[in-house]
Amino acid sequence: MSDMIAPVAPSSKGAPKISNIKEAVIRIAGNSQDGIQAIGGFLARLAGRSEQEVMTFMTIPSTISGGPSIFQVRIGSGEVLSAGDEADVLLAFYQHSYEGHIASVKKQGLILYDSDHVQPRPEWEKDFHHVGVPISSLTVEAIGGTAKDKGKNIYALGLIAKMFDLNAPKLEKLIAERFTGKDESIVKNALAAFHAGYSHSLGNVLETFKFVDSSHKGRQQVVMNGNEALGYGLIAAGVRFGAGYPITPWSDIMELLRRELPKYGGTFVQCEDEIAAISMAMGASYAGRVAVTGSSGPGISLKTESLGWGVMAEMPLVIVDVQRGGPSTGMPTNVEQSDLNIACFGGHGDSPRVVVAPANVEDCFYMAIEAVNIARKFSVPVIILTDQGIATRIEALSEPNLKAICQDISPDLTPVADHKPYDLSAPDSATRHAPPGTRIASGKYPIVTGLEHDEAGHPTGSPKLHTQMTAKRRKKLQALAATLSTPKIYGPPEGNILLVGWGSTEGPIREAVDRARAGGDSVSSLHIRHISPLPNGLENIFSGFNHVLVVEMNDEGLYGFGQLGQLLRARYCDPKIQGINKTDGLTWKVREILERVRTNVSSGLSKL
Repeated sequence: MSDMIAPVAPSSKGAPKISNIKEAVIRIAGNSQDGIQAIGGFLARLAGRSEQEVMTFMTIPSTISGGPSIFQVRIGSGEVLSAGDEADVLLAFYQHSYEGHIASVKKQGLILYDSDHVQPRPEWEKDFHHVGVPISSLTVEAIGGTAKDKGKNIYALGLIAKMFDLNAPKLEKLIAERFTGKDESIVKNALAAFHAGYSHSLGNVLETFKFVDSSHKGRQQVVMNGNEALGYGLIAAGVRFGAGYPITPWSDIMELLRRELPKYGGTFVQCEDEIAAISMAMGASYAGRVAVTGSSGPGISLKTESLGWGVMAEMPLVIVDVQRGGPSTGMPTNVEQSDLNIACFGGHGDSPRVVVAPANVEDCFYMAIEAVNIARKFSVPVIILTDQGIATRIEALSEPNLKAICQDISPDLTPVADHKPYDLSAPDSATRHAPPGTRIASGKYPIVTGLEHDEAGHPTGSPKLHTQMTAKRRKKLQALAATLSTPKIYGPPEGNILLVGWGSTEGPIREAVDRARAGGDSVSSLHIRHISPLPNGLENIFSGFNHVLVVEMNDEGLYGFGQLGQLLRARYCDPKIQGINKTDGLTWKVREILERVRTNVSSGLSKL
């Protein structure tokens, strides 16, 4: 078990040994129809309500018929930066779950398996502790009726709860909350399955575990995944209109906004296609309040034509891109960071836009607010690049001070004497639209168009004005860059190796730095949240290291650099910027990063 502490003496003769632990990694493997995501979700949310750190990872099949799936949850009483390289416990529902995932378990780790469907292999029994329980048949016995084994996930949750001495009353409450609104018999059966699993004897030979008190004891926490955090962040930022079209893994944000926005006087519209969605959102933004639309890679491709209109008209708009494996429909339920190029450069003509990338679940909430405020201040489309890794990952975070954070961005209809939205003399080159309905005393009302225009928005073919307006649209992003803080270095400010990342790679990269430095190696990291424009001062950081390795989940490209790597090399012309890339659809493991550093750098790391 991870970070084992001195065991506690058994409470009575013959009782299993109870060991105090700081953290544990639990991998649940089965089929998507078995509700294994529900087990992991209950464990993660319980951890958050118990003031513990938690991070999860999941894979689900992209086919409607379902198939093999996993959910991994890492619970810790201290800081948790990744979902864990190796599992301490594997819960396997089927033979393929057992054989396909035993390699992910630490030697002498615990294999808890459904003996109705799994036959352990003798050659593995010496390397792992095997505990077989007929989960499927015992679930039927506990629930009875025609339920068959539909509640076996909740029965298994009871087994894990007993194994880790988890707070059963809190889990019961979570189960009841999960099935709120369902028939009373469903809640009753779920609780019956849980109690049956919790009461089942795993045998005196099995060691049980208890988490030590959290280092965050007393902290008010909330537990959510990245999509939920981003959706609630948009609401806190004052967004009251959204439009979209369903696509994995953006759809959860869309469903959240469609459910929650009406509670705050807002509206979300599911449109007939992606083009209609972005066009409708931009129309709402022109009405005076920043709106949101979103999608994943294929949908972003469809939105790019209208995005060009938004750049030309200088509309404040937030576009969410929850990245997945591509191109085309690619791998809809797997993670990748391959939309950076289309986010930064996708479109016709010179069409600068802002691109930001949250680093973790908590950052999704605050980055959503920042994106809205940037869109308002600089009157520009802002793309939030998240990915499937953050979207479905559950983390615990400090409860936000909503009274201080929530903002009202209702349009200001105060009459003005005159108004030129595209004023070329504006000091920060930003545009200020007067919401429709604003009285303009001069009677000279501006217009909005996708054609090149003068300062009032009227179409023009003037070469001089096109040059000035193109520069204006560029300069306001340069003005934004000047306001951005230089990212903080994790580790010493100078050394041998600097690992650079963006998006959901932050946690594994930081844990890799910790392991490398514990082994005596000179490694630091830098995480970039603002991608276009880049913050000033990065070149000064890069100059302090012998090697700058950009860790990304995308292809190394024709010249050996991933998409952020290419952007940084183009910006700084620094040949020591190299790429560490992968495209397997899975999040980075810490050991993978360290192994790739050793491969890429001849004077890299000692063997940890």
